[in-house]
Amino acid sequence: MHVVVNAAMSADGKLSSRRREQIAISGDEDFARVDQLRADSDAIVVGVGTVLADDPHLTVKDESLIAERREAGEADHPARVVVDSKARTPIDAAILDDAATTYVCVSEVAPIDNRMDLAGRAELVTAGDDRVDLLRAFATLQQQGLERIMVEGGGELIFSLFEAGLVDELRVFVGPKVIGGRDAPTLADGEGFAAEFPTLELTNLERLGDGALLTWRTAGG
Repeated sequence: MHVVVNAAMSADGKLSSRRREQIAISGDEDFARVDQLRADSDAIVVGVGTVLADDPHLTVKDESLIAERREAGEADHPARVVVDSKARTPIDAAILDDAATTYVCVSEVAPIDNRMDLAGRAELVTAGDDRVDLLRAFATLQQQGLERIMVEGGGELIFSLFEAGLVDELRVFVGPKVIGGRDAPTLADGEGFAAEFPTLELTNLERLGDGALLTWRTAGG
């Protein structure tokens, strides 16, 4: 399995404002790059916070990319995965439509009623006691043939993936905006590392408009 974390952040490292409202950080060039990355993936992963804040669809937009997937014998869109320890994903969330298979990863503390509701719209993966055990959940996804994984956020999930040693590659578009705010989400939130910080090797730097795309490989990537 190869896990790529992809994100767009402001020049000061924020994913969105302190109100958790979606902000257009990148432009058309980066949108096209992200769409290509989606088309090249077996699954797109987000945390439940992203679902609740943005209600993303997580599908490939470009019809030519969809046609290429069909020619390769693949579904039009990659599978979608929500990491949702307490099964809070709304039943009417866009990510649960029939455009592609959706997996919802929950823990044992998720209410049974919520799990039953979601089971009618998605494939449930139960891993972990009070929070999703990402190592177990990703192992289950790999058993389903999902090898090329794209992670689109948010910050809590990204930190947890680095903490679990699951990230192989980090691609970040840094846009020409300053958002500010001590409570605005950053690329990697969560508890943060106090020691043994993950180290990255810069493999590519590319200018896109007035922003820059940085690609890093992790030590084990």
